[in-house]
Amino acid sequence: MRIQIPAWLGLVCMCGLLSCGNKSENPVSGPTPISLDAPDYFPNNVAMPADNPLTEQGVQLGRMLFYEKKLSADGSISCASCHQQQKAFTDGNQFSFGVHDSIGDMNAMSLSNLHWQNRFFWNGRAASLEEQAVQPIEDEREMNLPIAEAVSRLQADDQYPALFQSAFGKEEISAELIGKALAQFQRTLLSANSKFDAWIRNEVQLTPGEQLGLELFFTHPEPSLQLRGGNCGDCHLGFLTAGDPNGFTGFHNNGLDAEGNLATGLMAVTENPFDQGKFKAPGLRNIALTGPYMHDGRFQTLEEVLDHYNDHIQNSPTLDVLILEASNELPDGSNAVKLHLSEDEKKAIIAFLHTLTDEEFINNPKFSDPFN
Repeated sequence: MRIQIPAWLGLVCMCGLLSCGNKSENPVSGPTPISLDAPDYFPNNVAMPADNPLTEQGVQLGRMLFYEKKLSADGSISCASCHQQQKAFTDGNQFSFGVHDSIGDMNAMSLSNLHWQNRFFWNGRAASLEEQAVQPIEDEREMNLPIAEAVSRLQADDQYPALFQSAFGKEEISAELIGKALAQFQRTLLSANSKFDAWIRNEVQLTPGEQLGLELFFTHPEPSLQLRGGNCGDCHLGFLTAGDPNGFTGFHNNGLDAEGNLATGLMAVTENPFDQGKFKAPGLRNIALTGPYMHDGRFQTLEEVLDHYNDHIQNSPTLDVLILEASNELPDGSNAVKLHLSEDEKKAIIAFLHTLTDEEFINNPKFSDPFN
């Protein structure tokens, strides 16, 4: 473990999460408790929901439901259709296709390290992973199955009543228990063995380009001090490279559109006009695998993303101040919002982003389709 954390990094190393997939030493009865096998540099201040602790049986049931096509109206798709393991649980499309080739209007979000998040969907409309897990089943653009019908189908299945009995102590299936099982499985989607993680553990060295990219990623630029930065870490925080989990603090207007074209975003949840155009800052683990990018998948490549932040920020009343005030050059009197990174600096940041790819995560058999 590296114990010297550079001052500019501004990260907090926290100790203490438990081990994942390990059985409790003294199970008494019923489902077998398990805990997350998170590294000690992940935050240790996020408790497991008291009404939905991880169990071996609950996680396995949730994994089956995640890949279960009976949960779609015509039996053609499952959660995994839009969240594919080889793509870090995205689908590679700008917008995902639902039943009968219906199409949504948001890019499928990557699923990893969800235990450390507290608002879900791009606009934050779900307050818990349990709440998020069942919404796509009923969404007419996705699986389009009334939740009561989903319950009936599982209840009539030869296997599921016994599996719910094993996981939750009752054969009577409910929407609440479906959500809990799905949430348990998704909490185990832990990505913590990328090159970046190996660097944190002092197992490997980054290349000069990757090292420069890391430093730029986590640095807010200050031209008066000749401190150059890419400003990424202002919104994608710490070792998780994810948004702030406190309330809606991790939602930002990142300058994609000018005032007249702002999407609703977080305002759909808060009804506050100041939240128009704000979307969740996603975790960037495995970002090289999860394109297209942004809530609407408008950018095909990481190069396009860097070009946006460097040269094409659109100003508006809700533009995040962390972006508005970030530049590597002193103000020139214009209203343009630009980072002024060099081409080599942009390439370095992208090189660092590639170190976030976790091959073990995308090939872990514990996360794969149990029906294959």
